[in-house]
Amino acid sequence: MTHEPTISVADLCDANEDEIEVCELQFRDFGGRVAFAGPIRTVRCHEDNSLVKATLAEPGEGCVLVVDGGGSLHRALVGDVLGADAVKNGWAGIVVHGAVRDSSVLATLDIGIKALG
Repeated sequence: MTHEPTISVADLCDANEDEIEVCELQFRDFGGRVAFAGPIRTVRCHEDNSLVKATLAEPGEGCVLVVDGGGSLHRALVGDVLGADAVKNGWAGIVVHGAVRDSSVLATLDIGIKALG
């Protein structure tokens, strides 16, 4: 069962224009879900996905992992194996300030994945 947001981002921003901030980065969709939500957990790493791997191996309980990869596009921080682990462990999504790989496989997974490239 997927939990789709019931309000659009545009409507949320319009209703709360004095209180809300939006991310100016242009993330692209890579996962099989375009819309996803949940409590966030964060990791910071630069061109080394060992913390991402360890975190996605834990129960996700519907959370979204936000990865601060420093915006680097030199090394992928999530690929098909970690994406499959995230699905298996109950993560709702992954947002990567950096790169992913295996995009054709990621698109088949029942998880939201957003990244720079």
